[in-house]
Amino acid sequence: MIVPIELAQTQNITYNITIDTLPQLSFDRKVVVVTNPTVAGFHLETLLKNLTATELHVVTIPDGEQYKTLATVETILNECFEHKLDRKSLLIAFGGGVIGDMTGFTASLYQRGIDFIQIPTTLLSQVDASVGGKTGVNNAYGKNLIGAFYQPKAVYIDPEFLKTLPAREFAAGVAEIVKMAVMFDKNYFEFLKNADWKDERILKEAIRKSVELKAWVVNQDEKEAGIRAVLNYGHTFGHVVENETNYNTYLHGEAVAIGMVMANALAVALGLFSQEEAEEVKALLQNASLPTAYVIKDVDDFYEHFFLDKKSANNSIKFILPDGMGGHKIVSDIDASLVKKVLSQFGEVR
Repeated sequence: MIVPIELAQTQNITYNITIDTLPQLSFDRKVVVVTNPTVAGFHLETLLKNLTATELHVVTIPDGEQYKTLATVETILNECFEHKLDRKSLLIAFGGGVIGDMTGFTASLYQRGIDFIQIPTTLLSQVDASVGGKTGVNNAYGKNLIGAFYQPKAVYIDPEFLKTLPAREFAAGVAEIVKMAVMFDKNYFEFLKNADWKDERILKEAIRKSVELKAWVVNQDEKEAGIRAVLNYGHTFGHVVENETNYNTYLHGEAVAIGMVMANALAVALGLFSQEEAEEVKALLQNASLPTAYVIKDVDDFYEHFFLDKKSANNSIKFILPDGMGGHKIVSDIDASLVKKVLSQFGEVR
């Protein structure tokens, strides 16, 4: 199953997202695989059996969002220099979204840009992070504030890698799947309400549908000037949650799930979403074992963090909100008092 990315409107870049068993990959150039100890322990042997290159090296970096930093990128860069990679060399991101983001960013920097491909091993990275060319790292000011739009040459999605995924990591990927359905496809949301995630056919169909929706969006708007910003539904709130908890309490998808609940509460307050629809989304997230509650200790401080969001400009906060199930709306200039009133709903355990 192949889903094409065709960025004709921006850079005339095309590449394929392949959803199937990992094929044999052969490269007539130097290749560096970037992974982490967890993924390497489970799957590196499988990858290496399917991979040949003129010269092949593996770089293993620490596992976790807290290591998604410029310091780690420099570690990868140093490995590239040590192995004397040139402009024809290739990086392979073999892991989840953190590995993909940092490998892509490193590829964009090394000798002003070399090729990379994505082989995502988590559900979240398969349905979202590996598709579309967003790369970057976090810093003290927020998430993904340093980075670049840099497209891979190919993406290979093999659902077999998900069999070793911990339950929390799998659920984190479901959050991104729910995001796509709420924003773009009411029928897809209805499909998800009855989805048995243990059924391989259902899982593969959910991956396919999510990737197709993501590809459709990215093909229209590579650099988030318009509709691609909608993919950040739940993220504006979720990124603050991650930042407040130092990126070590919630997985990214878990924070996005909380963020969707908060965004839905704001949409209800604005009359864009019904309370019933908000409860349906919350129930679907909870059924996937995702967190939906968060205690905001300081509403004013939480609100101020929004201004560090990449979608905010000219001192105005842009919120991505559902406009009915399957619909979306980008809303700015919402009165601060209304936003804070909604945030205050999360000031106590409910």
